[in-house]
Amino acid sequence: MSPQSPSAPLRLLVLGGTGFVSGAVAAEAVARGHDVTCVARGTGGGPPAGARLVRADRNAPDGLAPLRGLTFDAVVETATLSLPWVERALRDVRADHWTFISSISVYADTYTRGQTARTARLRPALPDVGPYDPVRDPEPSQAVYGGVKLACERAVREATSDTAFVVRPGLIVGPGDDVGPFGYWPLRMARGRATAVPAADDADDAVLPAQCVDVRDLASWIVDRAAARASGVYDAAGPPVSLESLLREVAEAVGHSGLELVPVPEHVLREAGVRPWTGRPSMPLWPPRELYGALSRDVTSSFEAGLRIRPVAETAEAVLRDRLGRGAGTPPVAGLTPVEEASLLRLAGA
Repeated sequence: MSPQSPSAPLRLLVLGGTGFVSGAVAAEAVARGHDVTCVARGTGGGPPAGARLVRADRNAPDGLAPLRGLTFDAVVETATLSLPWVERALRDVRADHWTFISSISVYADTYTRGQTARTARLRPALPDVGPYDPVRDPEPSQAVYGGVKLACERAVREATSDTAFVVRPGLIVGPGDDVGPFGYWPLRMARGRATAVPAADDADDAVLPAQCVDVRDLASWIVDRAAARASGVYDAAGPPVSLESLLREVAEAVGHSGLELVPVPEHVLREAGVRPWTGRPSMPLWPPRELYGALSRDVTSSFEAGLRIRPVAETAEAVLRDRLGRGAGTPPVAGLTPVEEASLLRLAGA
């Protein structure tokens, strides 16, 4: 099949299309006028308006049988922890171009700052870990998650003769995310009053890192690269910044430019039983030391390849609208309750 011009509508297949990331990709493609087909079980909601849904159980060896005989201009594969899913899709789906959404969890060194996709050491690839059950294991280890993702990457690159676009996102944030640590902050800061924020103990390493990508920017880049039939392996993240500056931008975005951010040293957080990063009770986005490198990657090559990142303020505003629109009164999956935060502020002497 001869390539289309970049401006021509794509016949795009999204293997997924009903989740946070895959749904954003499908929505972006529909908004641009592409012909979008999504493949999912359909038990967790439907695809974006304007996309068609093909129901399929990818655990079944012939789960993609409904796609046989069809040809697509591009495929976006979002498989999480299943190499067999990826291998069967490569076998059963005919397409001119493939994108695989991987993860920065494929990197072995998550401590060292400033690494690039071209130079960083990779984890050992894991061929398979059996059927993934998110109920039994909601947070697989980074070694397992990254190892399977890397095996999937290699399968895609080998099957496509290295013409695929492989993207390794870092922390993905934005409207629609109910489980990540970012969403706590717009809601918390919209309430006003003194806000507890994490502060590093070590004066020699006093800048806590932060780095994220808005799911809509990630989706836009993926659709751009699919339309251009682009290849290569790239990280997907915004520029590395300090956690302090990111949180200040969130506060300003939700209307509290003068909000008092009370730094709580890490040793005080630990003594109070507050977890880093996510969970309950936790200080969301407070990175454990072993994630400093994962949150300060050099993504210059990604920007050169067309990745565009909106200001954190825009993401914070959108997340706040999304959370309030869907009801913000439910217990948070990450962060502190007002009572827990008040106790922490007292320990910090605020």
